Amino acid sequence: MPPNLCTVFVFLLATMAYGGGAIGVNWGTTASHPLPPTKVVELLKSNNVTKVKLLDADPGVLEALSGSNLDVTVGIPNALLRTLNSSKKAAESWVHDNVTRYVSNGGSGVKIEYVAVGDEPFLQTYGEQFQPFVIGAAMNIHIALARAKLESKVKVVVPCSFDSFLSESGHPSKGHFRADLNRTMIELLTFLSKHSSPFFATISPFLSLHQNKNISLNFALFKANAKPHNDSRRTYKNSFDLSYDILVTALSTVGFPKMEIVVSQIGWPTDGAANATSSTAETFMKGLMEHLHSKSGTPLRPRDPPAETYIFSLLDEDQRSISTGNFERHWGVFTFDGQAKYHFDFIQGSKNLVDAQNVEYLPSKWCVVNNNKDLSNVTASSLEACSLADCTALSPGGSCSNISWPGNISYAFNSYYQQHNQSADSCNFGGLGLITTVDPSVDNCRFSVQLRTSLSDFLYPAYLSQWMTLLVTTILLSLTIFT
Repeated sequence: MPPNLCTVFVFLLATMAYGGGAIGVNWGTTASHPLPPTKVVELLKSNNVTKVKLLDADPGVLEALSGSNLDVTVGIPNALLRTLNSSKKAAESWVHDNVTRYVSNGGSGVKIEYVAVGDEPFLQTYGEQFQPFVIGAAMNIHIALARAKLESKVKVVVPCSFDSFLSESGHPSKGHFRADLNRTMIELLTFLSKHSSPFFATISPFLSLHQNKNISLNFALFKANAKPHNDSRRTYKNSFDLSYDILVTALSTVGFPKMEIVVSQIGWPTDGAANATSSTAETFMKGLMEHLHSKSGTPLRPRDPPAETYIFSLLDEDQRSISTGNFERHWGVFTFDGQAKYHFDFIQGSKNLVDAQNVEYLPSKWCVVNNNKDLSNVTASSLEACSLADCTALSPGGSCSNISWPGNISYAFNSYYQQHNQSADSCNFGGLGLITTVDPSVDNCRFSVQLRTSLSDFLYPAYLSQWMTLLVTTILLSLTIFT
């Protein structure tokens, strides 16, 4: 997955010890107007979620999780890896500020069970930007946890991207890690094995569908009528099992056949691309849940499903990078304001998903194009708006891709207007914008009204304060060395 400036993960509506492991959810916060953390915790608890994975260690989020009894994975952003690799002191500072201070309050603290070092730092598009620092950072974080007497409670893991393991032929029996990662993976697996930590990996049937012409939609969606894939004497009936066993073989190839696996991200987007719809996502999630609850495992690990599985993700995030595709901002099972997009059972026989309650919005106002003006240059204004706001729903296959001109211009204007807290000047566009109290939404194309929160949450993300803390620590260390 592409990088997030301040992120996070996990949303798991309902966990259950279904033999092999539990189901959790990624909670990300890369949004211009994030749902308040206390509301999100209420959302998780009302849906019986017991495990949540974060991409960072946002203080507001961790405060909201205090006393919730949820099992939490806190994340370290990739931007911090170099510093944590080079400085044990910086690692101690990070652990103190983001782990120790939150777990030390007994029943009123946060139940942190994992520290995730990096956010998929081995993603191929990163090259070697982060790879050289991952193992050192993980080791230093573990040492810091040990010094804080937390190593028996909090495990160190490294989330690995879906493209860190592969099979050119598509056969699981030929699975292996990327050649440029082999040495690093052996070091990582040795570290994980030594400390009884699981291997965190992303499985992405959606991306496999888009990147592999041999994968059909039915195969990705667990459909019974999907054409199976055969590998020697093994038969694969869905994309999840295929990808999972590619990883199993890759682990075996480098000498770790019994390594415990956690699926740290898996989901299906609902907008911004072909096949990214709520109905398709619902089909996928129902198929995934049924498969996990069946305890059937995979052909290479029968009756041995993943130790834990984290759904990606809880909420849509309008500030996520779209370098991989416009769908990146639409992975949520819930919309940005905590409303369920579709329904499925995390536990057989459970009730439908419960929406966030008492959500506070900005006034019911929208910005649209003024049809009484000369619109000959309006396209340039809409492009400028989209460069600074979120227009991914307008992309081919998106929920707003079928609205005609100038409706698409109005969508762009409104996205910019809402992101800027409905300020009057944000609906100017050289006199081409018009503020209205009539909802311009059309069919499935929703013209949103933003949440009543501060843009400061986006402009000053929590991870930035963490980075500044470590920067100061590193500078002080340098001054100590040279004086």
